[in-house]
Amino acid sequence: MNQQLEYRLKSLGLEYTALHIDHLVEDASRDNISYLDFLINLVDEEWEQREKQLLEKRIHTARFPFSKSISDFDFEFQPSVNEKRVKETLTCRFIENGENRILLGPPGVGKTHLAISFGMEALIKGYTVKFITADEFVNECRKASAKEILHYFINRMSKPDILIVDELGYFPFDELTANVFFQIVSKRYERGAMILTSNKSYVEWGKVFGDDVLATAILDRLLHHSVTFNIKGESFRMKEKKQAGIIPVQL
Repeated sequence: MNQQLEYRLKSLGLEYTALHIDHLVEDASRDNISYLDFLINLVDEEWEQREKQLLEKRIHTARFPFSKSISDFDFEFQPSVNEKRVKETLTCRFIENGENRILLGPPGVGKTHLAISFGMEALIKGYTVKFITADEFVNECRKASAKEILHYFINRMSKPDILIVDELGYFPFDELTANVFFQIVSKRYERGAMILTSNKSYVEWGKVFGDDVLATAILDRLLHHSVTFNIKGESFRMKEKKQAGIIPVQL
């Protein structure tokens, strides 16, 4: 390939085209396609590669603990999950409307699976997502406070199109982290979507945040535009252990 052409393609940010121009030209010559079709193919290849790279970057930034897809979710095993509402959430219209999705239920029923699936679909559609467990939230908040950069932490949690906070309720928040959580919820209210998972019912959130009044204020903002998934059923993890024969089917 002409070195000047390669240099100029890379200078324009067309890295993929610069690397593959030879075989693209060969394919065009072999298939005897028009100049316009060649240009369309070249732009399509570059576009698809950039979209792939951007998606990989968004996935990395989201910090999911593992990858999950809605195609892996067993609705028959968990009939309390409203499949119609799940499909509606996967359209991602709730993001544009600044709505929230809250998943409640005991451990192992698929709350995190659904939350990550919603987040992955949003990433594919071009939105930004931040995933953080409640425990990580508390730890990062305390570190930011110690370094006197709480404003940075609050802004970072307020910036993504979707903020996913997983496992809310396993450990109580102290006064500092509860107030910071309230500030983030307030900043995101009607502007940025949130997805929360919790093993606690709403009436127990006063204990989670250590303050009934604060919990009421948080719920008031979260529930104003939201859909709640109350998941009731057996644990997927228990199901897998039973199938593997690790524990007896009848306890």
